[in-house]
Amino acid sequence: MGMNKNTVLAWATFIMIFIGIGMIALGIFKYGDIAAWGFVSVGIGFFANAWVFNALKGRV
Repeated sequence: MGMNKNTVLAWATFIMIFIGIGMIALGIFKYGDIAAWGFVSVGIGFFANAWVFNALKGRV
């Protein structure tokens, strides 16, 4: 059983959500200065990319 394009996009979506949660958690819990804004904004960007990958499943 090989991985088709929908499986690859599903894994990419899962990984990007996981990394986005990690970046937001770093921004909230570890960094309290101005760097936290950068981590949180990058985490939100990962969520946006994961949303696009999820929307592409079945269409590519």
